Amino acid sequence: MQPKVNYGRMLDEKLAELERSGEKPSLLLHACCAPCSSHTLTYIAERFRITLYFYNPNIAPEEEYKFRCEELKRLVREMGLDIEVLEGKYDPAPFYELAKGLEELPERGERCRKCIEHRLRISALKAKELGCDYFTTTLTISPHKDCAFINECGGRIAEEYGVPYLFSDFKKHDGYKHSIELSKQYNLYRQNYCGCVYSRMARDKEQ
Repeated sequence: MQPKVNYGRMLDEKLAELERSGEKPSLLLHACCAPCSSHTLTYIAERFRITLYFYNPNIAPEEEYKFRCEELKRLVREMGLDIEVLEGKYDPAPFYELAKGLEELPERGERCRKCIEHRLRISALKAKELGCDYFTTTLTISPHKDCAFINECGGRIAEEYGVPYLFSDFKKHDGYKHSIELSKQYNLYRQNYCGCVYSRMARDKEQ
C-alpha cells in the first residue's frame, strides 16, 4: 500500500520555493465557480500570474452556467484582482457522451471522474496554447471531490501535454471554511448541486 500523498504540503513547498526565488510564473487556473475560486485566489495570487479559465460544459441548464460564470467575473472585479477570466466554449455534448451508461452513479463515481478528466484535459490544452508555466484547478477545495484522483489525473495529463500541473489541496488551512466566509463577504451565489443535470436530479431526490 502506497503512502498517502500530502498535496497540500506539496503546494506549500512550491509557494515557499517561489517566494525564495522571487519568481512569479504564469498559471492557468481552471475555475468551477466563484465560491471555490475565492479562497484559492487569496491563497496563491501573490505567487502566480493567474488566468482564470471557466470551462464547465457539464453545468445545466445553460442559464445556470451563465450565472456561475458571471458570478466568477464579479468576484474578480470586487476583489480588485488584475486577473483575466477566459470563458471556454459551452458545448455540453461531450459531457453527455462521456456520461452515457453512468447517469445513475453518485458524485465521486466514474461519471464524475470522467467529467473532471475532460475539464482538466481541455484546461491543459488551453494552458499550452497560452504558453502558461503551470495549470491547475479549484476543484480540490471541495470536500465532495476526490482530491487524490484530481491530482493524479492532473499529473498524468501534464505528462501528456508537457505543461506542468500545480498539485494542490485547497481544503488545507481551513480553505473550504474560508471560502464560505468569503462567499458571505461578497454575497456570492453558492449552488446546491455540483452542476450537471444528474447531480441536480440527485439533489431533488434528497429534498
